[in-house]
Amino acid sequence: MHLYNLTLQPPTAVTQAIVGNFSGVRAQEIIVSRGTRLELLKPDPNTGKVSTILTHDVFGTIRSLVAFRLTGGTKDYAIVGSDSGRLVILEYDPKANAFVKLHQETYGKSGVRRIVPGQYLAVDPKGRSVMIAAMEKAKLVYILNRDAAANLTISSPLEAHKNHAIIHHIVGVDVGFENPLFAALEVDYSESDQDPTGAAFEKAEKMLTYYELDLGLNHVVRKWSEPTDKRASMLLQVPGGQTSSEGKHDGPSGVLICCEGYIIWRHMDTEQHRIPIPRRRHPLDERSREVIIVAAVMHKMKGAFFFLLQSEDGDLFKVTIDHEDEDVKALKIKYFDTVPVASSLCILKSGFLFVASEFGNHYLYQFQKLGDDDDEIEYSSASYPENGMANPLPQAYFRPRALENLVLADELNSLDPIVDAKVTNLLNTDTPQIFAVCGRGARSSFRMLRHGLDVEETVSSELPGIPNAVWTVKLKAEDQYDAYIVLSFINGTLVLSIGETIEEVSDTGFLSSSPTIAVQQIGEDSLLQVYPHGIRHVLADRRVNEWRCPQHTTIVAATTNTRQVVIALSSAQLVYFELDLEGQLNEYQDRKALGSGVLAMSIAEVPEGRQRTPYLAVGCEDQTVRIISLDPDTTLENISLQALTAPPSSICIAEIMDASIDKNQLTMFVNIGLQNGVLLRTVLDPVNGQLTDTRTRFLGSRPVRLIRVNVHGSPSILALSSRSWLNYTYQNLLHFTPLIFDPLEYAWSFSAELCPDGLIGISGNVLRIFQVPNLGQKLKQDVIPLSYTPRKMLQHPTERLFYVIESDHRVLSPEAVDTKLQKLKGTGQRVDQEVIDLPPEIFGRPRADAGAWASCIQVIDPVNVRSVLEITLDNNEAAFSLAVTTFTSRPGELFLVIGTAQDVIVAPRSCKSGFLRTYKISENGTGLEFLHKTELDDVPLALLAFQGRLVGGVGKALRMFDIGKKRLLRKCENKSFATAIVTLTTQGSRIIVGDMAESIYYATYKPPENRLLVFADDSQPRWITASTMVDYDTVCAGDRFGNVFVNRLAAKVSEQVDEDPTGAGILHEKGLFMGAPHKTDMLCHYYVGDIVTSMHKVSLVAGGRDIVLYTGLHGSIGVLIPFVSKEDVDFIRTLEQHMRTEAPSLVGRDHLAYRGYYVPVKAVVDGDLCELFSLLPTQKQQSIAAELDRTYSEVLKKLEQMRVTTTGF
Repeated sequence: MHLYNLTLQPPTAVTQAIVGNFSGVRAQEIIVSRGTRLELLKPDPNTGKVSTILTHDVFGTIRSLVAFRLTGGTKDYAIVGSDSGRLVILEYDPKANAFVKLHQETYGKSGVRRIVPGQYLAVDPKGRSVMIAAMEKAKLVYILNRDAAANLTISSPLEAHKNHAIIHHIVGVDVGFENPLFAALEVDYSESDQDPTGAAFEKAEKMLTYYELDLGLNHVVRKWSEPTDKRASMLLQVPGGQTSSEGKHDGPSGVLICCEGYIIWRHMDTEQHRIPIPRRRHPLDERSREVIIVAAVMHKMKGAFFFLLQSEDGDLFKVTIDHEDEDVKALKIKYFDTVPVASSLCILKSGFLFVASEFGNHYLYQFQKLGDDDDEIEYSSASYPENGMANPLPQAYFRPRALENLVLADELNSLDPIVDAKVTNLLNTDTPQIFAVCGRGARSSFRMLRHGLDVEETVSSELPGIPNAVWTVKLKAEDQYDAYIVLSFINGTLVLSIGETIEEVSDTGFLSSSPTIAVQQIGEDSLLQVYPHGIRHVLADRRVNEWRCPQHTTIVAATTNTRQVVIALSSAQLVYFELDLEGQLNEYQDRKALGSGVLAMSIAEVPEGRQRTPYLAVGCEDQTVRIISLDPDTTLENISLQALTAPPSSICIAEIMDASIDKNQLTMFVNIGLQNGVLLRTVLDPVNGQLTDTRTRFLGSRPVRLIRVNVHGSPSILALSSRSWLNYTYQNLLHFTPLIFDPLEYAWSFSAELCPDGLIGISGNVLRIFQVPNLGQKLKQDVIPLSYTPRKMLQHPTERLFYVIESDHRVLSPEAVDTKLQKLKGTGQRVDQEVIDLPPEIFGRPRADAGAWASCIQVIDPVNVRSVLEITLDNNEAAFSLAVTTFTSRPGELFLVIGTAQDVIVAPRSCKSGFLRTYKISENGTGLEFLHKTELDDVPLALLAFQGRLVGGVGKALRMFDIGKKRLLRKCENKSFATAIVTLTTQGSRIIVGDMAESIYYATYKPPENRLLVFADDSQPRWITASTMVDYDTVCAGDRFGNVFVNRLAAKVSEQVDEDPTGAGILHEKGLFMGAPHKTDMLCHYYVGDIVTSMHKVSLVAGGRDIVLYTGLHGSIGVLIPFVSKEDVDFIRTLEQHMRTEAPSLVGRDHLAYRGYYVPVKAVVDGDLCELFSLLPTQKQQSIAAELDRTYSEVLKKLEQMRVTTTGF
């Protein structure tokens, strides 16, 4: 078995974000790290929308990211710390739209290790040096400079190690142009290590240490070290140093230390200032713990600066420092606003705040004001004794409220984290949908993902009849917007003018009594209408020149551009017209007889600076397409011919950018739609007119109609069949994606003030104007909000419904909230109802200490995008597993069994008692009728319907239950599992059990003896997170370190077990390695770089082969595609080997080592790496293809075929 791994949806989580002028122009961009990818985002300061400019898979783990600028420079560079053991400096090249690696400095081993630097990065504010540090001991400093040619240079590393020191954070200190200074939070553990009593550990101090880089002597010295608060977790750089012109200081320099509950400003040899972090004044908050700062950002303006600090509840605090030069007068803090908890905050100079959320969607906010003149309480260190350094520091409070200083500008969809998913075709369309439960806490959601581009409809209006075509047309070539909409009906033509409103006009010069075949704005300022009996050329002064067909013939097809018109007559003749320099339309003296009826034809747009386009494509009834010359010397001569498998229904020639074919200029594509719903795409050679590189694709059941349109300012093709498809360029590569919209009969580009970049289409008798807002998102998401963090989901066997269980730890349940409110009201305390009623999706639910749970069961109807039913669990119970099952003793009834536990402690895992709650499913799945509750001795983490009974993984035991009157009855069990059962799947009488830490077990049920027996297991321990059966003997699973593997049981063993009626043979076999008597063989192994949360064996394309689809915690969706033939395996593996050398990782990680992070990669090819072939320089593409005995277009075709025929993406 060999598999091909492909990512359909890259991870959407953002682990870090930095802001800077990376393209060298005045506008700022954001670079985000998505764990294994770098992405460049550009916020538009006018519209507030964020667009993705570039994404790049680095094939390594990005651990740290920082932006810096050389002194006096205008361009920012990015420094990346990763698991490659190398420091990499990247520059963004806007011309090539790529990240360019300027320097790659090796300093240590690869992998994420305690003492190998890469975890922390800090840069000197003046861009003169960078420090890279490990979690422990190692710190290296590099000097950054420029050479005579103004290129960036980097020095050898200078060591600043400290043995037995754990590093909590590092930051560059702003000292102007004095020697660069770095601050570190360190703890020395040497004494704690030697002392078994733990006394030394209690006394261990956290030190704030300054390291100075002496630029003269070229070495690093430890300049100053003082103990600080034990709970300090983060350092922030405070502006300092003198501005050369006035001799004034930008700020007091030093650092802000974020501790638990308060913030300290500290610098060498000066007095400290301390302020408390305000807590929420919330009547229900039960936490005993202080507030922790999780994200922060500093922003410098002219002559001022401020900090925004975010607490773990999402509250933002504005911190300012009153200072006179280097002398701090007061440190001040006040509540600013509340936004979702972020992993990174970025402030842009254009007045935006980018919040890279820790979980869920990412947001761009615009500053309305800076919170200076509101009535929030401001706490100042000057109002406390000893500037707040005296203990104890009084508690500060604030009252949370809705946004006042910020307003939401844009939202970026993110699936992170996907907790569980199912793949099924609920909507009865061509392809199945992916249903995922995502998010955390009150911001969780149930999402339906459909492959296709989302469409925003702006106008939908009914028409008097059913039109067969629609066009829009400008009056003059230089007009920005369209003036008319032309609709053709069976018996006439209707012209609508576009203005404040859309209304009918009759004085356009168009013939309204006849249907229309084509409409075109031609020349500078005239219009053209082709109708069955002739051509009308309407001049700017409304005079009409008319050309009529010869007697007894009609026009059957026409194609036009701004200077040329070609028509086909019913007598199988072509007539060619061209515009002369006076603006007259002249017919070419000869007509070409084709000998076969014309079905479709097309010419391209006139290239810029040219008089005409030289080629015409004609599709005939004899199932051929001919390329005919329109060149003055060889007019209407045949150049080439392509045979088809069915009569053509439509042809479209368009010049579109596709960097995989030509990186410098547009490629001319001839798209041919056939009557059987197939689309052919060929490349037209601009020099000799030959057709090459033909690719086919099935679009739908109706004949294909092709229309050339403009989307986001670049030429694209709309292909209409039983679904509508768009062929477009995104990030310089050609994509072909369906539109999620009603089927259209005809469409055209539409440009008006209300919708400058739109499309207009007809669906039945409805005229629709719409646009495609985001070309980068190929999965449309329909979102249903959930109450708590989802844990598992399950589909109803027959209805279009899902059951979702949700539970949150350290949160008060509604029952506990009510009890507490009654208690408060009973004691006569005033309850702030406004604070209690704040929306939980922004402010979170009332928090509690460990051991408190809130949980519920929800019934979701994804088709109508709504939640049908919610059942809240009481008694501090939390739901962990669910199964929909039938019981043999109760035929015709469906039951939902929920595995819950009361008073669960997460670590070490324990509970007061576990339960199985049994509900009878009624009202077509929307009603749940509670029957009874069965008590257990441990947490049930997995449940499964099995042969008219229920199988459950209760802690370490596998048990089988049947239904009784007052509880579920235990029928048999097996207690031989090592840690805890987390996954269960079944086929026949076989049950595949996934153990939390001990991989996969094969178990079987023997009814004569009523036994559950384990007969095979894995020889390696693995921490299973998800599994699925590929066939009866083969299982594919993922573990919590990001590995995916396939294990198979020998066929002989499998037969032997099935033939043994009582299981006596298994019982008496001797166990191997303290386990089962048989071991599975590992067939495939691969590191995907994300924790796999669900796996499914599905077919994504109608009639396509089965593949394994997996979802990852970071919001990624990937597939494993089996190879069909040995030659495919050899071809793609050889290509992968070439790609490893020709397309090295951006962060310097060895690809083979990365994909074999824990276990060497086996029998899996990295499709993401192979797909980068299209981005290689043309010479490299040609040399690799020559090694493979193919042309480079054949290699691209093979890769596209691998992807499209199995996934449809």
